[in-house]
Amino acid sequence: MTERQIAILSAIIEQYAEVASPVGSVTLAKLFNVSSATIRSEMAKLEELDLIAQPHTSAGRVPTDKGYRFYVNLLTQQEDAQLQDRSTKAIEARVSTHGNRADRAIRSAVDSLVDLTHNLGLATIGDELYLSGMGNLFSQPEFMVGSHAQSVARLLDNLEPWLKEAAPNEPLNVFIGSENPIGKSSGATLIVSRFRSPYSDNSYIGVLGPTRQSYARVMRLVRQTGAMLEEVL
Repeated sequence: MTERQIAILSAIIEQYAEVASPVGSVTLAKLFNVSSATIRSEMAKLEELDLIAQPHTSAGRVPTDKGYRFYVNLLTQQEDAQLQDRSTKAIEARVSTHGNRADRAIRSAVDSLVDLTHNLGLATIGDELYLSGMGNLFSQPEFMVGSHAQSVARLLDNLEPWLKEAAPNEPLNVFIGSENPIGKSSGATLIVSRFRSPYSDNSYIGVLGPTRQSYARVMRLVRQTGAMLEEVL
């Protein structure tokens, strides 16, 4: 892929995260200061690579799971240079007031992620899975269709045993759409961070939301919240 194709793919993903509707060539042409024909040509190449798709008869394009994976891998390579932002510091201030109660600290961190990402937040606390923000999840336009909602519900029902059995071993794990262990057709992304807590060396905190995510921000928040909890606890 050329640098311009990567930039166009990134722009489609970021625009789609904001507006929740297919991104057209006219919008991108203005952004890149080139003709719509040039953008359409580049989009055709991205479509051939199965990184974007044209839903129904719309003139715009949306990212595929493969396109999101390519983008997330790029972000992962760049992530190490990120410093704490104001949002993470706000979570830390909120969590540190519960430093002597691990369960309250973890719940507070999850609730903060819910507020900041507008996703469903989750964490393992001992043998239980704490969930917060269910209303956020099912108010997303993607999950107002019955089949998607059912797949997400199935994923949530099976998430706790899956986390125990699979024990994802990376500091940050991102499961996009069909990569999810359960509910593969849900159109959801699960982002979880592993951290050590008084309960387990494999405790997890994260969010579940549509594949249409602001990945750079959400991945950073989840990663840094996991690291911060490990330090506080």
